[in-house]
Amino acid sequence: CLPANQERFANGKLVTVQFHPSAQVVMTAGHDRSVSLFQVKNSSLNPKIQSIYLESFPIYKARFSVDGEQVIATGTHHSMFFVYDMMAGNIIPIPKVRGVEERFLRNFELSPDGSFMLLIGTSGYLHLLSMKTKELISTMKVNGRCTASAFTPDSSKIYSYSKEGEVFIWDVRSRKCLHKFEDEGSLEGTCIAVSKNNQYVACGSSSGVVNLYTTDVCLKENRPKPVKAIMNLVTSATCVTFNPTTEILAVASRDADEAVKLV
Repeated sequence: CLPANQERFANGKLVTVQFHPSAQVVMTAGHDRSVSLFQVKNSSLNPKIQSIYLESFPIYKARFSVDGEQVIATGTHHSMFFVYDMMAGNIIPIPKVRGVEERFLRNFELSPDGSFMLLIGTSGYLHLLSMKTKELISTMKVNGRCTASAFTPDSSKIYSYSKEGEVFIWDVRSRKCLHKFEDEGSLEGTCIAVSKNNQYVACGSSSGVVNLYTTDVCLKENRPKPVKAIMNLVTSATCVTFNPTTEILAVASRDADEAVKLV
């Protein structure tokens, strides 16, 4: 196929490429401070729908909302973030979330049911925001530093992975920690994913090892045994994700060329 963004190649590193949840549209965003939307047509050109430019705001991460009506974008060195309302065509800055004391807001996750936005702060703080109002609901804290988090498919729980290799399981409704377990052999946690059928949890670490667990074991045991340890990556695992039918797990490292493995 032709490049999705050939009508507007980015001037800097791309940090996000994502398909729209319901339309034939792909979004790109990156360090050139812009978010671009392209229509995906396999035959002819992929026409650019629009680009928005966020002045002096190199993008760290951008995501479509679950309903596909908004784009949320965080910056590399900012405590604010932007919401792009695609229906109205408005760019809405969220300058400061009351109750969130963070110098930088970079990493975040959106709950699959579209209700929540989880901001992964520094020093182990996790800030749960209402997706509707972008206001703080509650703050949770893990021991050490949180490097990655993932919602379960029903949005009832959050798995938070710490730099020290521990995984904390939170109940979204009560914001209480239900359980925590040690990821086997992990020196430093880097990424985490929960499968769409809620059967598996994948934990990727700085050594490149990705451990695959069944969720029922994670909820019971403090030192669960992985079903499988995936050793194919030799540099830090920076991305783990399951396909929608939970038959394939993709593991990847951005520290080496072509370091993408499908398991």
